[in-house]
Amino acid sequence: MSKLIETDTRTFVKFWSVPLIIAIIIFILYKALTGLVIIGASIFLALALKPLVRKVNGFFAKHFGTEKKHQTLSAVLAYVIVVVVVGGILAVVGPVVVSETSKFIQNAPEMFENNFGGWEGVNNFGRSIGIADLHSEIVNALDNLSQNLLGQFGSNFVASVSGVADVVMKVVLVLVLTLLFLLEGPALIDVTWKNLSTGEENKKPIIVLRTVLSKMANVISTYVSRQLTVAVLDGCASGLIVFVLSLFMGISSSLAIPMGMITMTFYMIPMFGQFIGGTLVTVILAFNAPVAGVIFAAIYILYAQIENNIISPKIQGDALKLPAVAILCAVIIGMYMFGLLGALISIPIAGCIRVLVDEYPNIKLANRRS
Repeated sequence: MSKLIETDTRTFVKFWSVPLIIAIIIFILYKALTGLVIIGASIFLALALKPLVRKVNGFFAKHFGTEKKHQTLSAVLAYVIVVVVVGGILAVVGPVVVSETSKFIQNAPEMFENNFGGWEGVNNFGRSIGIADLHSEIVNALDNLSQNLLGQFGSNFVASVSGVADVVMKVVLVLVLTLLFLLEGPALIDVTWKNLSTGEENKKPIIVLRTVLSKMANVISTYVSRQLTVAVLDGCASGLIVFVLSLFMGISSSLAIPMGMITMTFYMIPMFGQFIGGTLVTVILAFNAPVAGVIFAAIYILYAQIENNIISPKIQGDALKLPAVAILCAVIIGMYMFGLLGALISIPIAGCIRVLVDEYPNIKLANRRS
């Protein structure tokens, strides 16, 4: 039995306005997602640079007077230091990787002949597994692959150029916003808290909110600074290993610094960065001397165990107070949501969520009193 329910226009509009507003907000957030990610990354980097800004500011205060006079200069100098260091790493590592790859390509025919007996050795192996002419099969497969790649080159080239330009633009935006947040962020935060704290009834919730956000910012800056410390130690260790190997294995000692920079840079990627950096260095060394690559891998794995079980816990301490399973889950979620950027910021975000959980009783009490 159906029943007719009558309602006035005002109630009808109120009922449907709520889901409509929610849908509009979701649509706007979806459209603005890239911009929000850029802004979020800039805020994250600005918070990560806070310890360095604080140290530079302390240096100026100690030698040249009060801290407030040098806050802007400290922020700019800390920013320039980081940009120069990152640019220097790219300038040193990039040419080495290109050079070693080129050297490998040049030496590939000789290595192929020595290790596999040339095409005759390949054909002998093919006959042992039931392929009469493995050489021809490989050549035909490579020929088909090259034709397919050339056929798709035109459209892929245009898409690649557009993609590179888009990435460059986003990187520039992040760099500019990070500097602006460093320069104007503290004053903007002070003004915001001052405006929000008007009225006796607002003071308690605002104090709690400020405490929570301050702890979150401290989690981010502490994690990044300590992670960077361990990364520098990791880079020094791998560079030293490569230098020692260069004394006995016939590889160039000039590879020590670039290889150390590679492992140091990749170590900043949570959970998997150490493995990626160690593997890349192993492959590059193997291009020059396969035995050197194997020895480096063995020594680096041993050092990684010492670092992960003794050095890193000692430096990192319990700054985040997160179990290993929570860290791994955070990295996986961040990686699948935002790729490499998500993996980089996932652990600090998990630490911020822990702060919210810890402070929830205080938040609830402040809301009751207000």
